Amino acid sequence: MNKYVLFTLVLSALVSIESCRRRPMSRSTGSGSAPPTPLPSADSSVAVRPTPQRPADSTTTSRPTRPGIEEARTNVAEIDFRYLTAKSKISFKSPEQDIDNANINLRVRKDSLIWLSVSKLGIEAVRGLITRDSITIIDKIHKEYTVYDFPTLSKQFNFNMNFELLQALIVGNLPLPKRPAQKIKNERDYLLLRQSEGKVLVENYIGEQDRKLKKLMVTEQPTKNTLRLDYEDFSSLNNFLFPYTSLVTLDYKSKTDGQFYQTLLRIKHSKVELVDKSPGFPFTIPANYQRRP
Repeated sequence: MNKYVLFTLVLSALVSIESCRRRPMSRSTGSGSAPPTPLPSADSSVAVRPTPQRPADSTTTSRPTRPGIEEARTNVAEIDFRYLTAKSKISFKSPEQDIDNANINLRVRKDSLIWLSVSKLGIEAVRGLITRDSITIIDKIHKEYTVYDFPTLSKQFNFNMNFELLQALIVGNLPLPKRPAQKIKNERDYLLLRQSEGKVLVENYIGEQDRKLKKLMVTEQPTKNTLRLDYEDFSSLNNFLFPYTSLVTLDYKSKTDGQFYQTLLRIKHSKVELVDKSPGFPFTIPANYQRRP
């Protein structure tokens, strides 16, 4: 997997790579940019919306029910919200980079916008905005910006990349919608739900008791490149269970020398809020900034 995988599957990893590809990022303890004045919102109240169960068919032969599996098939506990804000620390380690505890501010408007700001030494270094159509990253250190689109990224990875996928990964929801033909089985302390999209296999490990997504394995079939996402430190957030720590392990084969390498990313949230009013999504590209191809 190349930079596009981190870019699309893990939002924070993308920002780290783009800001550090040409020169290393200094270790940071500073805070992000000050938030703008909140704007009013008329969105509806939050709620968990489980998939409705199908009525039993009396004409078919009944199958023995395995505890927890039928329940997980029809109702995986997911987070619903209007707006989400988070203040977090990210650590990133690859063959080229070693970043420890950089600051990142994150804001999400459900099904619409993902905004982020990364700071170092108290100065904002990177700002990003993801819409349903595009991904734009501003590198304030080098006065450059880059624009990506989902169709190009999807073609690059042979996988359907979209806004919904990124949003699901941030909050710990299933990355792909469930389909009737998918199978769920017991796997030690988890319920394992396998999904596929193109040439990519997605394995979701769901907690048997709380029905939360605990671990995610993404495998690109042609290359066997893998991305593992472990959710940890679940805590109550507005009556939901939210993972305050995410650990990403990326194992990939380099197209340059054919060797396998590993990249590690750790995201630890210090504060997360689900709010009803918009926190604001300020995003402007200065006229003197150059666009990178």
